[in-house]
Amino acid sequence: MSKALNLFFFLGRPFSPVYSTLMKTREKFYHTGIFRQHPLSVPVISIGNLVMGGTGKTPIVEHTARLLLNEGFHPAIISHGYGGSAKASVNIVSDGRDILLSPEQAGDEPYMLAQSLPEVPVLTGRNRLLPCRHATDRFNSDILILDDGFQHLTVKRSLDIVLFDSTTLAGNSRVFPGGPLREPISAMNRSHAFLLTGENIHNQERSGKFKNLLQQRFPNKPVFKSSTESYKLLAPDGKVSKVDTSKTFFGFCSISNPSRFQKSLTSLGIQLVSFQALKNHTPYNRSLVHNLCKKAAELGAKNLVTTEKDYTKLQRYKLNLPLYVLQVQNKVEQSFDLFLLKMLNK
Repeated sequence: MSKALNLFFFLGRPFSPVYSTLMKTREKFYHTGIFRQHPLSVPVISIGNLVMGGTGKTPIVEHTARLLLNEGFHPAIISHGYGGSAKASVNIVSDGRDILLSPEQAGDEPYMLAQSLPEVPVLTGRNRLLPCRHATDRFNSDILILDDGFQHLTVKRSLDIVLFDSTTLAGNSRVFPGGPLREPISAMNRSHAFLLTGENIHNQERSGKFKNLLQQRFPNKPVFKSSTESYKLLAPDGKVSKVDTSKTFFGFCSISNPSRFQKSLTSLGIQLVSFQALKNHTPYNRSLVHNLCKKAAELGAKNLVTTEKDYTKLQRYKLNLPLYVLQVQNKVEQSFDLFLLKMLNK
């Protein structure tokens, strides 16, 4: 965590109880019916988190969609579309056949999901109830996946899965603005299960302790894990490339946890002359791309390397340097799949 963010949380600590009370009151209003929670005609699975920032939701959403497809379901993915310029009440990123919006219009994660799952409709909208209804009415979807849906209580769900990143976990366990929590810990009583993402040899011990803590605090809710199984470095031609330690790279990304990406690069032996972390969901344009290439060349880098998420927004630009992409392969515990299917067959 950066010094600036630590300072922000320190200064915001006195206001945490206020925000926490507001979120508890909001939850109570939905629970008592003062705010309406809308049931849908099909099951709804929410993949969300309690902590601000990235917890690896997109790979889990993709994994869940593939699991459902293999079981004969016709899922649709519903997202807010953060960072996307499309602001209609219902934005169809993909109709299950064609991708209809650009990365800039759709937002990073919805576009990535549409690319990875060409047979699955992907829709966005600020009020997710409307794209949910659109998916069932127009595309005959028989199950919906809410991407980042834990706090979106307007839509009643069948399953709430809460994710934690195995490195950052719950941060300082304080509610915003005194910490990274979107809601107080008590909100996790709404969930049906927890999933710790991105476990590796470096965070395995802390992740294990956190899992034990969750099991003690919420004994009736299972805790699952997703681990980083392997990495693939994709060359500019899209083929898997071996890491050549003699090559020099300029790394950059616009994700919520850039330090994790940087560490992954260095752990693979990729020689970084420099690394630039852009703000999450940064929109790329010709000027930014030109400046990144210029900076890389000035520092002596002969190649660029970025994330899959960033690559979706860079495909339409002509770069002065070869662009490599680090592809992360994740493995989800089989018990997670069995739990989902068991809950859906209740």
